[in-house]
Amino acid sequence: MLDIATPAPDFTLPDGDGTDVTLSALKGGAVVLYFYPRDDTPGCTKEAIAFSENLAAFEAAGAKVFGISKDSVAKHAKFSAKKDLSVPLLSDEHGSVCEDYGVWKEKNMYGKTYMGIERTTFLIDASGDIAMVWPKVKVPGHAEAVLAAVQAL
Repeated sequence: MLDIATPAPDFTLPDGDGTDVTLSALKGGAVVLYFYPRDDTPGCTKEAIAFSENLAAFEAAGAKVFGISKDSVAKHAKFSAKKDLSVPLLSDEHGSVCEDYGVWKEKNMYGKTYMGIERTTFLIDASGDIAMVWPKVKVPGHAEAVLAAVQAL
């Protein structure tokens, strides 16, 4: 896991439209990166909807918000259209960004262990440093808590 006050690892990933987003190009404003396991699952859908519903407030506070998973660009586009999401979803199909941010972890469900994304959110400040980290996120109220942290920057 990355520490607060350390530089956020730079990356370039495609969004649901196939347009590349480069983290270092967003310096000068806050950036919220929320890593989530998979498109179109109950918890991930609730989280994406919550961030989408609050997107205007994040933008008013000077922050950009991006969801990141290992799903493909096409899957992100389908998920966004199906759920009418406004938050951009970035595709890390090869998992390098998940590795860089320390969210690709061994998980356990029903006695089976497997590798997957641990739901985690990072708030990156205008200078490109990590300002806050929310590990093992519980979805209810999370987008609002992140928004409050952005507004307090």
